[in-house]
Parts: sequence; C-alpha cells; structure tokens
Amino acid sequence: MRTEAGQVVNLADYRPTDFVLERVDLTFELDPTETKVEARLIFHRREGADTKAPLVLDGEDLVLVSLLFDQMEMEPERYQAAATHLTIRDLPEAEPFEITITTLLNPQANTQLMGLYRSNGIYCTQCEAEGFRRITYFPDRPDVLAVYTVNIIADKAANPLLLSNGNFLGGAGYGEGKHFAAWFDPHPKPSYLFALVAGDLALVEDSFTTMSGREVTLKIYVEHGKQGNAAYAMDALKRSMKWDEEVFGREYDLDIFMIVAVSDFNFGAMENKGLNIFNDKYILADPETATDQDYANIEAIVAHEYFHNWTGNRITCRDWFQLCLKEGLTVYRDHEFSADQRSRAVKRIAEVRTLRSEQFAEDAGPLAHPVRPAAYREINNFYTTTVYEKGSEVTRMIATILGPQAFRQGLDLYFERHDGQAVTVEDFVQCFAEVSARDLAQFSLWYNQSGTPAVAVETAHDARKKQFTVTLTQTIPATPGQPEKQPMHIPLRFALIDAKGKLVAASASAGSAIEGDVLHLTRERQSFVFEGVAKPPVLSLNRGFSAPVIIRFAQSGDALALIARHESDLFARWQALTDMALPALAAAARTLAAGEAVQVDPVLKESLLAILADDTLEPAFRAQALSLPSEMDIARELGSDIDPDAIHAARQAIISQIAQDGSEIFLAVHKAMAEAGAYSPDAPSAGRRALKNAALSYLGHAIKTPQLAAEAYANANNMTDRSQALTVLAHQFAGTNETNAALADFEKRFGDNPLVMDKWFAIQATVPGGTALERVRSLMTSPHFNSGNPNRVRALIGSFAAANPTGFHRADGESYRFLAAEILEIDKRNPQLAARLLTSMRSWRSLETRRASEARKALETIAASDGLSNDVRDIVDRILKD
Repeated sequence: MRTEAGQVVNLADYRPTDFVLERVDLTFELDPTETKVEARLIFHRREGADTKAPLVLDGEDLVLVSLLFDQMEMEPERYQAAATHLTIRDLPEAEPFEITITTLLNPQANTQLMGLYRSNGIYCTQCEAEGFRRITYFPDRPDVLAVYTVNIIADKAANPLLLSNGNFLGGAGYGEGKHFAAWFDPHPKPSYLFALVAGDLALVEDSFTTMSGREVTLKIYVEHGKQGNAAYAMDALKRSMKWDEEVFGREYDLDIFMIVAVSDFNFGAMENKGLNIFNDKYILADPETATDQDYANIEAIVAHEYFHNWTGNRITCRDWFQLCLKEGLTVYRDHEFSADQRSRAVKRIAEVRTLRSEQFAEDAGPLAHPVRPAAYREINNFYTTTVYEKGSEVTRMIATILGPQAFRQGLDLYFERHDGQAVTVEDFVQCFAEVSARDLAQFSLWYNQSGTPAVAVETAHDARKKQFTVTLTQTIPATPGQPEKQPMHIPLRFALIDAKGKLVAASASAGSAIEGDVLHLTRERQSFVFEGVAKPPVLSLNRGFSAPVIIRFAQSGDALALIARHESDLFARWQALTDMALPALAAAARTLAAGEAVQVDPVLKESLLAILADDTLEPAFRAQALSLPSEMDIARELGSDIDPDAIHAARQAIISQIAQDGSEIFLAVHKAMAEAGAYSPDAPSAGRRALKNAALSYLGHAIKTPQLAAEAYANANNMTDRSQALTVLAHQFAGTNETNAALADFEKRFGDNPLVMDKWFAIQATVPGGTALERVRSLMTSPHFNSGNPNRVRALIGSFAAANPTGFHRADGESYRFLAAEILEIDKRNPQLAARLLTSMRSWRSLETRRASEARKALETIAASDGLSNDVRDIVDRILKD
C-alpha cells in the first residue's frame, strides 16, 4: 500500500507489511546544508509473509551514503535505490536482522517544510503524513510502530537546545565546539510522530501533578524575548491535562511534555509524542497583540494536540484512510473542552458556523469525500474539514445515540483494548456497539458516504385524537464516485413548545423511534407520533445541532420568532434567527439582481433587536445572534448562478436597515459593554467585547461616518478592540482620512511583529469591492510581506481568495488569473500551501456564467502547467472533473 507519485491508493488494497520493525536508533549530525542521518533499523519477517518478498522502504529527495546489513556493507546487487524507494532483497526468512542506512540532507534548502528543515536558525521536523521518508529510507506508514532512541549532534553555540520525543537520557560535549543529546521514547510510535528540534530558544517551565501523583515537567520553547507571551498557552496546557483526567480518565505517560513554537510551519500544530511543534501564532499572546479569538484558538489547539496523546498517539491509525479516527475524535474532545471552559452554547454556534461555511461547501462540490475516504492520490489533501469537523460531528452523534454513560464506557473500552495499536474505524465503533448492545452498522454509513443529508419536515395535528405527527424524509445528494446513497441513521434532538414558549408534555406513540428527546430517523421516510397533544405545538428540531444535516422546514415567521425568543436551547434560538434571516437574504439578493429595492423582514428585525436588548442573555450569545449569515452562507442557499456583488449589496442593505431602525439600542449596548480596568481574556470579558464590537459594526451602517470607529480605534487598550475598530474603518469607510490614519498607525505600532501584521494584511485583503486585487498586489510589495512564510501568504493571498467574495470573484476574471499565477509560483517551493490555496476555487461551478467561464480558464491554466506537484495536480484535476 505504498504511495507512489500520482498513484491512486485504495483502502480495499490494504495489507500489512511483510516485515515487522522492532526498533529504531537514529543519529543526526546536524549541519545547515549537509546533515548526516544514520538509521539503525531492526526487522524480522512477519509470520506468514512471503519468504522471498523484498524489504521496500520509502524515500524522497535523499542522498544515500551507505547501506549496511548486520553492520557489514551490503552488496550492490542486493539493493536498488530509486527516486521514491529503497528495495533490499535476499533477507532472512525468520530471524531478526539489522539494516543501517546513512543519508545526507540539506535542511536549509527544504522550502517544503516537510521532513527536516531549517528556518530562522532553528532545525525542525514535520513528518505527518509522509515526511519521515524525507529524512531516511523507512517504512513510512502509520501501522509500523517501533521504539525510538535518538542521538543528536550539533554545534553547541548555534544549537544549545537539542530535543526529540520521549524522555531525556543525557548529553555531553562531543569534540571541538559540538555537543550531543540522547532521547528515548518508550512508547512504540509510527514515524509520522517523530520530532526533532535544535537551535537557540528561550524556555518557559512549569509542572503538573497527575491524578496518580506523578510530577510531569512542562516546557514551552519560544524565541528569546517572547517568554511572557507563552503564559496563556502554559495555563491552557495545565487545564487540558486536568480536564482529560477528570472527563475521560486519561493520564499523561511521560516524565516531560514539551512544546516548541516556530514561525515557519505549514500547519497549526503537530502532536508528536511528548514534543508538540506549534506554529507560533497558536502559542504567543498578550493583550496588546492577541485578540480574544487568538486566545480561544490557543486554548483549543493546545488542548487538541495534548489530547492526541491518547487519541492518535497511544492509539493510532492503521492507515491514512482512518485519519478521522484520530482527528475527528480529537476535535470532538477539544470542542468539549472549550465548551466547558467557555460558553457551551456560543461554542456550539461557532462550530456550526465553521462546519456550514467550510465543510458543507466541501460536501457540495467536486472535492466531496467521505469522512473515511475509500481512495486518495495525495494524502496531504485529505486533511480537510470533512475529516476533522464532520468527523467530530460523527463522534458527537455516537454520544447522542448512546447517552453520556454508555459513550464513556465505550471510550474506556477503546482505550483499554487498543492501547499501543494502530486501528480502524470498525475497531472504534465496535467498542460502542458492545457496551450499548446496539447495532451500529447503519450508523457507520456516516463514515463511508459523502454529502450532506437534507431532512424535509412535515407536521400534522389531529385535535380529536390529540396527536401530533412529525414526518421526516431524508435525501443525500450524489457526490463524486457515489451517485446513489443509502438512508442514514440521523439522531435529531427535538422539543415541542406551546404558544407561551413552554415545553409541551407529550408521550411517544407505540412504535415511534423516539428515545427521550431524540428522534431516530433511520428510513428514507419516517413518521413520529406524539400522544396527548391538545393544541398544535411549535417543533424545534435538531437542537444543539445533534446531526450535521440540512433541515428543510417551512415554518412560519411567528413560529421561528417564538423559538428565537423562548427556546431554552440557545443554539436553537440562534438557529431560528438564521432560519428567518437566510431565506430573506437570499430573496434580497435575487431582488437586487432584478433591479428592485430591498426591504427587511419586520419579524426578523424585531426578533434581532429584542435579543440585542435582552440583558438576561449572555453578551457572547447576543453577539452571535447579531452576526447574520455570511455571504458564503447566502451563496450556498442560492445554490447556483451566484452573483457575489448582488449578495454583498443585499446583505449590506438588510444590515443598514436593521442598524438604522435600532440605532438607539445599538448605541446603548455599545456604551453598556464598555469595560473598565485591565484586559482579561476570560470568557465573560470576551463576550462583552464581542457584543460591543458587533454593535460598533452596526452603528457604522447607521451613522454612516467613520468618527465612532476612529474613536474606538484611538481608545482601544487591547488588540480585540483595536483590530475590530480597524476592520469597521477599512471595510465600511475605505479611503477616508480616518481609515488611512488608522492603517498607518497600526503598521507603525506593530511593524516589527509579523503575527500582528498578519491581521493588518487580512483586514485589507478582505475589504469588499473590485479594487481589492490591486490592494493585495500592492501589499505584496510591503517589507512586512514574506512570500516564503506560510502565515504571511495565508493572511494576504489566502484571506483574499477565501474570504472576499466580491473582491476575488471579479467579473473580469483577473483575480482568478492572479491566484493561478501565485499558486504555480508557490507550488515550486511549498506544494501543500499551494494546494490549500487552490481549494478556494472549489465552488466555481456555482457562479454565474461569465465568472464560471473565467474561473475555468484559470484552473485549466494551472492544469496545463508542467511540473505540478502531486498536491496541486490532485486538487486541480478533481475541481475540473466533470
């Protein structure tokens, strides 16, 4: 099941390796351009394997220096070193043997940031998914687990810090000007979890006492001078460790846990066993430079990578098709952690916003794939919102179906049974089936079928029989490679509400698939009958977003308003507002496109303003309620023939009318949420700032002058308020003196802080309108922009392509041509980054004819280019496939 360049890998073709790897001893002699790696690997042939089968090891961009068999030089006729593999023949049939491989690397030239690379004077590794093969020839797959010993030799002055996985064995001087360090990881792991860091970094240190009384040393390494900015990350780590013990019974298993923050990194972070490597944007924070969202992201991502210690490290994936088994499960765990640390309802709303804007769009386009794909050509392209976010929702549905007690029992069994193993989705689901005595075979279709199910809802009330009937019909659209679908098991939480907003007491009719407050939809069309219902109730369905589906339910405005004002489930209240707003916004876009005036729905406006004025609700929820569906949400609602300019104009018109009619309330809320005293990133304080800044945005539309936003910018004492005020200025009052002065002031204040300047780039890249491309091109010439740093590229080019519909989807197609040219250039040095940028064009077919034609031409330009990486070739071929 090797991954060849451009070759499709199929789940059905999986088979275990012919050889078992028992032990790995690695020695690195670090040098910027000529690092020598010696790998001593002990194997034995797997019982039952072909006795003539050769040992085939993966490799990429390696220089083979020497190859030994049992410490003797191997005869040339026994091996063949090709571009992607090292094949060794004539090996023992049963007894263990040792292969020693010495390779040369050039870390300084490794701009892909995969394998071992050197950036800003720091040696760093990134091995997931297939980066270890860029370090040495190796069976680079997740089901090959072994114990690692690592020796690192380097110049002492340039690299006083030498780190790897596991526990520190010791170190000493090593010849003139050099030193070495030795590390041992007692827990067998796959190669993708290997890590090495060397360089000169500052240390923040603390400790944590586990539930069994062991003391664990905690270390976070950052650039010198930034130690004070790691305090929140350290606090989040300690809270994560405590929470995982209390909620899931998971205790940390090494003597030391380390985090290293680096500035050049393709991802957010990596869970390498005992040595997590982070993009520094998810570690460093202080009030002057980090927003409330930055703090929340740090908390969540530190937790996520720590939780991987059990869900991903101690128990890993048998193959990369099972990626959701570690990522989806761990996302569910970090979501639950954040919900407990902050507001559960607000956190859930934020999760669903992301799911709908990103994953639903993925499910509806050419890149759709199941939570567990059946095939892939480039595994790097399957680190997607489907695997992560939808994978999390699938785990959440298991918890909903089983209930909290059985769900915990199932996880406990999973941890006990599969510790130290590389497993499959079937192994995971079987644990829950056993403890609950449920047949989860139909539910498992969630792992194997792509596409977002739609559930149509019909209701009927029989006053004479006092019966209320809910009839649900599920449909799942055709997706690439899956034209026909089977009915899914969809658990839908519900409530019946009377005219005063109170819950209606009702009993399920015999035979209805209702358990507690959950409807279990398992057939294509299914009815659920409630007895003892004297008057027609209002149905609140999919409370808490218990299933990742699209609900199609033609409820009246009055029914939705009732839910929005009285439902005890705050997510359902927000959803009711969304269900009022989204059709209204879509209709407004059509109206504007036809040249007619737009009028806001009075029920929607009154409901929004009522929630805004309700100070019994937490400010963070009120802020979420005020945030109308995005332009991408509206586009998804319209489905086809999308005109981004009409969508933007319609949304702005609706917001302006609400703002003007509620200006007094917005002004009162803006003043009431003003804070006194020092900044705190805690959830209540963040919620107040969120509501204050939401009101500020509406007031910009009501007052129509930049004065209030300019005052907010000048008076800000934290990055949340400062960046939000700058956004209002730039997006609503572009080109004014106040906006230009604020942009210049921001650059002057923070020009020496790249992470903060990313906000400056992103704010300007997302200013709506046809001049956005010229602005982006100009910003690319800024001395603060570095095309070799993934964070800078994502902040400017990525934000423009993914989050500026009117700017990116210019009718003349110039923005598409710009992105195509940039992708081709970036692909030469960092294919993964290029491929991620390209996914912003996945929905091109839904655009109106002229834009769609221009988008196709740009994509065909990419596809016709010579020398494309596997990453970009895979994405562009799938996006263009008819």
